[in-house]
Formats: sequence, structure tokens, C-alpha cells
Amino acid sequence: MDVLAVPADRPKGWYLSLMAPNTKGPAFAWLDPSRLYCNPQALADCVKDLLGPFHGEPIDLVAGIDAMGFILGSSVATSLGKGFLAVRKAGHLCVATQSQNYTDYSGREKTMEVRTDVLKPGVRVLIVDQWIETGGTMKAAIQLLEKLGATVVGVAAVAIENTEGGKWIKEKYKFSHCIPEELQSQIDRKYLDSFKNFK
Repeated sequence: MDVLAVPADRPKGWYLSLMAPNTKGPAFAWLDPSRLYCNPQALADCVKDLLGPFHGEPIDLVAGIDAMGFILGSSVATSLGKGFLAVRKAGHLCVATQSQNYTDYSGREKTMEVRTDVLKPGVRVLIVDQWIETGGTMKAAIQLLEKLGATVVGVAAVAIENTEGGKWIKEKYKFSHCIPEELQSQIDRKYLDSFKNFK
């Protein structure tokens, strides 16, 4: 699909076919969701779909996970008229921080951190990331925010794969993602039928 083409009806997830398949080999993620952000209508509809389950939910702050969660998270925060909190990879914040160790989707041990002067007990936070594969990164972000007393209202991502970690998130927290039920099996097997027509 042309990155600028917009269908007339725009059903939920119409923009998923804009995502690009991996052309660089196994060291990289299996697809690039960020291509859909290049289409302004796709980005707007993605944010709308992510916020659907949270209408009427009191949200004080949106947190986005380094780095691709910054794009969607700040878009969600702007749409809600709320502030945005960056959950960073360790070593980038020059203020007092709280940290959390985790294992990412590639199996690497990492640390994330967040500033300590924003989150107070009772602050209601929606956490946004681009993609949830094993769930390790999102689980660490949840633990980090809750350690500082925040209430995690829910979790939002373009996709949540049905891995052990993905299922844990879906069972424990309110969640949203952009995947229609009929596409979930394609997401879980890491191949979209739309890749056949990718140009």
C-alpha cells in the first residue's frame, strides 16, 4: 500500500498494511511499525484506536517507553491534553532517577529509569509503547512506575503478541492495541499477509 493512500471506510487497523517488513535480517525486528506514522491519517486513527477503551477513564499522565514509545506516547498525550513522561534507557537523565532492570525481547539485560520528581502516589498513568513482544520491557515499566506510587490505568501499543508476557499484561491490566481479532494470528506468527503486496 502507498504510504499516503487512505481508504474511504478506514476500519480499525486499516493502517497496519503500511507497516514495513524486515529486509535486513534476524538482528532486526521482524517489521517496522513506524512507517504508518508517516501517514497523518494513519497516525491519527492509530491514536484514536488506542484510546478507545480508555474513554471516561481518568488519566493524569501518559508515559512512553524509550524510544519508539515516545512517538505514540506523545501523540496520545497531545490527543488527551495531558503531559508526557519519558521512561528512558539508563544513563540519559541528568536528574534523580529510579531504575528497574529487565530483559528485552532480544534476551539482553538492560536497565530503564524514570525521573522521581513527577510521579506521586495516586497519579494515574497510561503507559504506551510501540510493540509488545515478550512483554519484558512493558512489565519493567509497570513495576518502575508502581514502585514510585503511580497507578497504572492501562497499557497501549500498536500490537500485543500472545506470548506469555503479552498474556500476563492482558490479564493484569486494562489494555488496548490496534490489531483486529482476525489479524492476531498473523501477528503471533510474525508475518503479515500484507507483506506479499509490499512495495
